[in-house]
Amino acid sequence: MRRHITDGTDLAVEARFVDAIAPRGAVVLDIGCGHGSAVAALRSRGHRAFGIDPTLEVLAVAHEFFDPDWFRTLAVEELPDDLATVGLPDRFDVVMMTGNVPAFLTAEALGDAFARIAGLLAPGGQMVVGTSTFSRGGPAEQLEAAAGCGLTLAHRFADWHLGAAADESPWSVTAFRAPGVSAPVDGPDGVFVLA
Repeated sequence: MRRHITDGTDLAVEARFVDAIAPRGAVVLDIGCGHGSAVAALRSRGHRAFGIDPTLEVLAVAHEFFDPDWFRTLAVEELPDDLATVGLPDRFDVVMMTGNVPAFLTAEALGDAFARIAGLLAPGGQMVVGTSTFSRGGPAEQLEAAAGCGLTLAHRFADWHLGAAADESPWSVTAFRAPGVSAPVDGPDGVFVLA
């Protein structure tokens, strides 16, 4: 893990995806943040990003390279009802759960995680899940979990580079949207005025 960071390996692909779909200055939670590269990349792009991970060894790497205040030692199943008790915001514009996190959860735990995450999202907020298509917690299980908590499918891709999703795609990147409307964008973000 350390070598990837020190060698300059591009570890920010998930962060670029989230940055593209998030409002400027978004509040982001990375569940299963690992060594923290996505959190750091999102912060470098002006977002208030935080990460949680239950594995002390990977968080030690995150603490070594990045600000330890950005990270909490927690599993998704351990998120408290009052996030202020662990120093986290109570609402997020984007919650990301990437890599192997869904594969470690039973179907019941995945449904519980989706419900908990849905409750953390701001109106119109998004949950981004990137994982192996064919492992436990893949696209079919995600759709079932989302249906049970009011999240709707917004986008599905075959990879972080917006490849077209197909049943045989080995990887899946899915964005679910919470009910409601996101706060209006403050700035010219894609809006042009012709005089």
